Amino acid sequence: MKKVMLVEDEELILQGIRNIVDWEELGLKVVHMAHDGVEALEMWEKEPVQIVVTDISMPEMDGLTLLRKLRDQEEQVRFIILTGYDEFAYAREAVRLDVENYILKPIDEEELIRQLRETVRKLEEMDRKKLTYIDEKTQWMHFLNGKSEKSDGEKFAEMLGLATEGHSYHGAVMKWNLDGLKEKKITNMIVELKKEEHLRIVHLPPDSLLMILDGGRMDEAARSEEQVREYFSELQNQMESRFNIMTFICVGASFQRFEELPEAYRSAKKLQKYLIIEGYGNCISLPQIQNRKTESVRMDETQLRKFILKKEKEAAVDYIEDLFINNIRKDADVSSLYQMAVKMAMLLQDMKKEYKLESGRFHDVSELMETIFSADDIHGIKTAFISEIVEIIECMHEEDSQYTPVVRQIIGEVQKNYREDMNLKTLAHRYHMNASYLGQLFQKEVGCSFAQYLSNTKNGIAKELILNTNMKINEIAKQVGYPDTSYFYRKFKQSYGVSPASMREMKKY
Repeated sequence: MKKVMLVEDEELILQGIRNIVDWEELGLKVVHMAHDGVEALEMWEKEPVQIVVTDISMPEMDGLTLLRKLRDQEEQVRFIILTGYDEFAYAREAVRLDVENYILKPIDEEELIRQLRETVRKLEEMDRKKLTYIDEKTQWMHFLNGKSEKSDGEKFAEMLGLATEGHSYHGAVMKWNLDGLKEKKITNMIVELKKEEHLRIVHLPPDSLLMILDGGRMDEAARSEEQVREYFSELQNQMESRFNIMTFICVGASFQRFEELPEAYRSAKKLQKYLIIEGYGNCISLPQIQNRKTESVRMDETQLRKFILKKEKEAAVDYIEDLFINNIRKDADVSSLYQMAVKMAMLLQDMKKEYKLESGRFHDVSELMETIFSADDIHGIKTAFISEIVEIIECMHEEDSQYTPVVRQIIGEVQKNYREDMNLKTLAHRYHMNASYLGQLFQKEVGCSFAQYLSNTKNGIAKELILNTNMKINEIAKQVGYPDTSYFYRKFKQSYGVSPASMREMKKY
């Protein structure tokens, strides 16, 4: 059943409209009855409807203002406007706003029913068109993803009015930013693009267009790849300036036979990952990225870890800002950015496990990975990491607040002087406490013995040095306070299940 909202400031008229129509017989259900536009808008936001029957003249918010606000949220909602003879100017405005149904007061029951039937018919027609559209797009996606027969290329070429062979074609994919974008803008842009003489387009919901440029007969002068990119770039500039839509265009490989379109489409789709570096407003092609540098984006894990452990929130945030904004060049290969982001995600996950940090606001590794690979730009990845790091630091502050002052001092001592030969007996003497009692207190508050905590700290720092430096294993052992390398091997393997040398071999360069 289609849902209906009735809006009328006079209670008697409101109840009258509700009672003079057999709504169920029309396949309708009245779910909201409001007395002005403000109340109606609040109700609609809780449960949207397909049909709104509303008076024009009402206190707080009139019917036309309500219409505009609802159309901003849902373009397909249908309106039946109630108006008096002295409000005819309002009725004309309603027509201008694409409201074809309006009824003069006093309301004629038969006319209202006729209008409701007509509105239901229009909604059903819109639903049928939507299903046909979805079915067509599903067929296109099967073809483009190589799940159709090769012979289907002729069918799809015919749908676009293109020759199946003998012509040179160039495929490209346009993606746009959906944030705050109204569907009508996309519709208007598509209508305009369809006017391009040698261009055919296919809308791939929700946020992409496949564009096929007919380069003409193969025996004619073929366009160069740079000319093709310039064509799409100029087209992009026109669309963005005219419709205020931010787009990113990837130009794929050229092709001669229409059954080769799926391969050209996939080559363009592969380039979309460069959106994260290039950003919206750019048009790229394969030749542009073939010579990209693949050197790793350098992240100093030890430095970042220190900022977090010392709870230097501002320094940690500044480091992330600098890393993502200043150290990632436009000519970088996007894979190096993803490698760095994955390493950072693993570092944060290790720290949360190592220090037994828990928070309902933490993201697990899979959630961070999803954010990384679904982000449209560097800003999205950067923001996700800053949020996670700030939450880790705040959680550490909360953890610290649960410690007694002496345990807090001991933890600080370990973080600062882990290289020294430390033991609980010496520390107990320094703080004028019984060693046995201090050990029990530390175990209770931290969750592990002092010796285990010291070992975890040493081994954690050793792991970072193993993975991120070329230092020899025996040098790392001394660096973290293990003069005996064989003892270091034993303690490290207890923590991570593998020897220091094995961990280094597992590292991916």
